[in-house]
Amino acid sequence: MSAVDTRVNLGGIALRNPVLTASGTFGYGGEFAPFFDLEQIGGIVAKSLTLEPRQGNLPPRIAETPAGMLNAIGLENVGVDAFIAEKLPALSAGVAVVASVFETEIDRYAEVCKRLTGAPKVVGLEINASCPHVKSGGIEFGQRAEVLAQLVRATRQATSLPLLVKLSPNVTDIREMAKVCEGEGADALSLVNTLQALDVDVATRRPVLRNVLGGLSGPAIRPVALRMVFQASRAVKLPICGIGGIMTAEDAVKFLICGASAVQVGTANYLNPMAALEVARGIAAYASAQGFARVADLVGSIELPR
Repeated sequence: MSAVDTRVNLGGIALRNPVLTASGTFGYGGEFAPFFDLEQIGGIVAKSLTLEPRQGNLPPRIAETPAGMLNAIGLENVGVDAFIAEKLPALSAGVAVVASVFETEIDRYAEVCKRLTGAPKVVGLEINASCPHVKSGGIEFGQRAEVLAQLVRATRQATSLPLLVKLSPNVTDIREMAKVCEGEGADALSLVNTLQALDVDVATRRPVLRNVLGGLSGPAIRPVALRMVFQASRAVKLPICGIGGIMTAEDAVKFLICGASAVQVGTANYLNPMAALEVARGIAAYASAQGFARVADLVGSIELPR
């Protein structure tokens, strides 16, 4: 098996390989350090951060579904200042951290971005414009083009770091939202966040989640995510980080073929703490077996019917 160049560039972020961990599924990184060397994957996307610590939603706030998971954690986190002071120092020096940013008002998003700019190990910011299980803010930013434009503009002005925007799949046309981000100066897109969903316990006739609605993730949403990555990659020139139901290297390769420059492993982390590392190794093995000298050459290599 010949050596493969696994390096990719995601909107100005140089990654040793195209595998990141998805926000909200990997803690702040340190929780998974006992399982493998985090420097062996491209990087981590930490839990979404707000200005002040946030408790999140009341339980029950997570439930298993066929081929997936429903969650309404509500973006519980330690707050941006504690993240910088306590969580980042706990990571080894070579770990690339993309900090996820969430707030309920645009000026607060911008302030979080300012505080993260220059923080050690933080190589980029992912703007969470699309959380489907909070009471205010979140998904509204990703569903209305004019509001999304204001958010991206404000956060772009607040930081010099590479800026990724995580978009909602709960829209009519993902291409429109991708173009908005491109026009306002985003460096890359993350596609997609969870799908807004509901499940019910027939014994009690109550929703399984206290929040009623939650975000659906896991293999069930992968074909939807692939479709949106494919469409967005043809609508804009921005690199894309593909997210949605990636459990294996084969799943990840599908995203690369459909136009993603990198991927994020999310729900799989709950089942297998080694998932991201296994996916990274599997992508390299696939590229070598298929005769690709560089993993980057897989990006957008889909063969369409003539």
